[in-house]
Amino acid sequence: MLSSAPSLHRIAIGAAFFSYGLCFASWASRIPDIKNTLQLSEGQLGMVLFALPIGTLISLPVAGWMIGRMGSKRIVVITAALYALLLVGIGYWNHSYGLMANLVLFGAAGNLLNISVNTQAVALGKHYEKPIMGAFHGMWSIAGFVGAGIGALMINHFIVPIHHFMIISSAALLGIFGIATYLISNDRPQQQKKEPLFAIPDKPLATLGAIAFCAMIGEGALYDWCGIYMEEVVQVEKHLVGYGLSAFLFSMAAGRFLSDWTVRRFGAKTTLIFSGVLSSIGLLLSVIYPHFGMVIVAFLLVGIGSSAIIPLVYSLAGRSGRLSPGAALAAVTTIGFCGFLIGPPAIGLIAEFTGLRTAYALIASMGVFIVILTTKIRHTTS
Repeated sequence: MLSSAPSLHRIAIGAAFFSYGLCFASWASRIPDIKNTLQLSEGQLGMVLFALPIGTLISLPVAGWMIGRMGSKRIVVITAALYALLLVGIGYWNHSYGLMANLVLFGAAGNLLNISVNTQAVALGKHYEKPIMGAFHGMWSIAGFVGAGIGALMINHFIVPIHHFMIISSAALLGIFGIATYLISNDRPQQQKKEPLFAIPDKPLATLGAIAFCAMIGEGALYDWCGIYMEEVVQVEKHLVGYGLSAFLFSMAAGRFLSDWTVRRFGAKTTLIFSGVLSSIGLLLSVIYPHFGMVIVAFLLVGIGSSAIIPLVYSLAGRSGRLSPGAALAAVTTIGFCGFLIGPPAIGLIAEFTGLRTAYALIASMGVFIVILTTKIRHTTS
């Protein structure tokens, strides 16, 4: 039973997704500037970016257990505040080791926020007849688009990252404390059965995790390397660098708001297959025709293709009959975020020896694997 109207909970959870996406995109939009300030090569940047998923993996084994013990509402509020504060820290460091330590904590807080806010969404979704997960992830993507746009403006006006991040952090903190009252409090399972600190996923959850793994490698290729790709491969002027990430996030946001309808109309498997195909086509276009207009179109296609995958995987995982939603999401996210662990440094290492175009061409194969893995899913519900 909800403590207030479902619509108020929906607004509050959507705002939490927005805060999360705004902070993440603000960091991603300034990666080229941070790279240049610290004078990092592609390989060195790849190793710095490796720190963020390390933090994610450190927190993954305890995420489901913490949510089960404390409730997702409390975890959302605590980690959203920490995430905003740690964003400011990213802009503070003038050497790579301090930045890497900050990114480890940033990744850990972000992962706990990710799983807890998705647990909130799963709990609320039980009170609606139609899918709503895509719309919540759409809020994350809209925030990402807004954050990337603000980042582009900050770059154009020569605002240093730390001042940029302080503005975003202040807005995020005000927002999260403003909506805390309307988050769902009674989301913990009623049964007294204790779950292990980390639950090993069964075959259906492992398949969903593998799909998330491939999707997150592709998304990481855009989030962490899009600005570098625009700068070094497409060779656009500095004020145009941010438009590639903006195009990707804009189409992802639009696609996520449409994804709930797509799932109802065509089913989960068809939606996942179409998403994998479109993601591969978009990345390949950016490799074959590295010109500004075509790359913008390519990144729009990748955004649409990527939009439904993670919301759909999380929604299906949250319905696991064997584990609680928090534990099931943690298990799937553990596998999926290994894509973020492997993707950014792998792209950096490949780019160091063969160039970013080759790295992006290899990442395009992830969409093919998504299609293959989707055919292994036996039962899905819309």
